[in-house]
Amino acid sequence: MPTRYAPHLDLDAISAIDVHTHIESDGHGHLSLDDELMDASAKYFRADHPRTPTIQDIAAHYRERNMAAVVFTVDATTALGRPAISSEEIAEQAAEHADVLIPFGSVDPLLGKKALDQARRLVEDYGVRGFKFHPSLQGFVPNEREHYPLWQTLEDLGTVALFHTGQTGIGAGLPGGRGIKLRYSDPMLLDDIASDFPGLTIVMAHPSVPWVDSSISIATHKANVYIDLSGWSPKYFPPQLVRQTNSLLKHKVLFGSDFPVLAPDRWLADFAGLDIKPDVVPMVLKENALRMLGLRKDT
Repeated sequence: MPTRYAPHLDLDAISAIDVHTHIESDGHGHLSLDDELMDASAKYFRADHPRTPTIQDIAAHYRERNMAAVVFTVDATTALGRPAISSEEIAEQAAEHADVLIPFGSVDPLLGKKALDQARRLVEDYGVRGFKFHPSLQGFVPNEREHYPLWQTLEDLGTVALFHTGQTGIGAGLPGGRGIKLRYSDPMLLDDIASDFPGLTIVMAHPSVPWVDSSISIATHKANVYIDLSGWSPKYFPPQLVRQTNSLLKHKVLFGSDFPVLAPDRWLADFAGLDIKPDVVPMVLKENALRMLGLRKDT
């Protein structure tokens, strides 16, 4: 039987929860992207640190900072024509660092019933708390009816669905963007899912540029939808996003870095430069994530 993850976070001691941390290498030399896509992403983000830390490295990184992190890969087996990093292995390794890591799984929506079976197995046998999707990279339109059995399965399992939205650095600057279609990551496609599966917690990752106003509207309108602030330095956040973080969305926005392409230290330093109300800061950094993840019911 697999080692099943169970969280052992000291909820009062940790200072923040980074809800968006990528595992880009499985420790056996297998990468989540091919060299061309990895290089394009690194150039886009101007990454100046190693892109392939191990889970052990990531656990140590966050433990040193008294923070916790949600970790995941993206299963784009069909679209990329290469096997994904194992979500099962990520969950088992995260179980060894349950004081700081929270595993999400990823399944390939284009695999149909196989994706449903894997999602159930990842939750029931491995204890993952949610799933990461990148519609542009995975090559699927989230609100197409053929994918509704997957969203129904995740709703039934009581897990989180975290979707990449907006611009992506993957494929950026390459001819045709390597065939990666940005429109698949329009957050308005998720409004249908949020409406049709009201029991499914949805996180729209990133400020969703160029569709930030759509994300704000959806998160304001749908009780089951959150926004994570990863992938952008806070000093570049659209002003309307900062304004709504201080008001209508103060319970709906989440700290996320996009590590390893954007380090949490940089994100937090730039976030401190925003005009965020003192009572909102702990909500963004930790309390909203605890509620979203079902780790604290009284927030």
